[in-house]
Amino acid sequence: MTATPMKVQHTLWAGREWNDELPADCPFERSRALTSLRFTGRAAAYTEADTWYLSWASDGRCYTPWTDGMVDNFMATSKGPMAVTGAAVIEGDHPLALEVVPLGVWRAPVGPYGGRYPCGSLVHDGVWYYGTYCLDETDRGLNWDVMGPFVGFSVSHDLGRRWEEPPWTPAGPIFGEPGKQGRKVKMGAPHFVDFGCNMRWSPDGLAYLLGHGGSSVSAEVSWISGDEIYLARVRPAPGTINSPENYEFFAGHGPDGPARWAARVGDSQPLISWPGHCGCVTATFVPPLGRYLMCVTDGWPTIKEMTSYVLESESLTGPWSIVSYLRDFGPQAYFLNLPSRFISHDGLTMWLSYSANFTNAAYGTHFQPDPPGSRYSMCLQELTLLR
Repeated sequence: MTATPMKVQHTLWAGREWNDELPADCPFERSRALTSLRFTGRAAAYTEADTWYLSWASDGRCYTPWTDGMVDNFMATSKGPMAVTGAAVIEGDHPLALEVVPLGVWRAPVGPYGGRYPCGSLVHDGVWYYGTYCLDETDRGLNWDVMGPFVGFSVSHDLGRRWEEPPWTPAGPIFGEPGKQGRKVKMGAPHFVDFGCNMRWSPDGLAYLLGHGGSSVSAEVSWISGDEIYLARVRPAPGTINSPENYEFFAGHGPDGPARWAARVGDSQPLISWPGHCGCVTATFVPPLGRYLMCVTDGWPTIKEMTSYVLESESLTGPWSIVSYLRDFGPQAYFLNLPSRFISHDGLTMWLSYSANFTNAAYGTHFQPDPPGSRYSMCLQELTLLR
């Protein structure tokens, strides 16, 4: 593959430990295994687009969706009536010296919603599964963007050059969760748990997805805010990924402690509940530590500063403990995830991927990057975990 070098913006700053005081209503205990995290001060930013979720494939490359911006000569925008989303391959071994190679863009219908965006992305056994979800972009004086349904997965057998569209539509989504008429979505914007190269560290060969949403009629569920986190699982294959009967949904714990699973999303129970603080969610398994790290963002009211936090657990089904509370991180950072491709051998050093400060251009705000290097792009910040 011939890579087209993309402009990269490097940042070197003093670094800092980031672990702010917890809110009084925080439901998590402080982690006893990992006490905090520290940003080293090394950072890089690529492209002028967002929505980056890297999946580490068996060929050694990472594959990712993207949208709402420019990558090389390709442009994408996720607002309707036909949303345009993109795909890219990430070449290189070090986050400071990557090449982002766009593979193209394609269009998909949005109605009856106002936008359609990338979410869960997984490359497994040479097949790429690329999920999209919808937003009901109602004007309420804020960038409200009420969470709509997860539509389903596009499938590519040639790593992003040609795509088979899902048999589902925004009006008829895979899990039957319309976000119209005040109905709340549970599995909103689901993301695959990162189990390393080609899902090497999956405990049972299944793919797991985390989504954010809410069940209360008062829940403020947007693309970046919600009340609860939900968990689903499926065996990844072209014949199963778009079949709802192949999914199971976390349904709480039994009397003796083991996780229970339900066949319908309507019977699912929250994995995590913190009303008003459970927005976009991702998780990565860190083999040397034998632990999962989860990134969650509380982004309400969607155009202001955004706070994120990092949790850890030995099991996907919990219990979860808090490692670090990142108040006003970015100060408007979103879509946080920890790509397994860039985790050190001891599991203590890694790179946080995110985008930031989208309202500086869209709404004329003047957020100053914090940490330095935070901008509207694929941002990568090196961090170390403290014990």
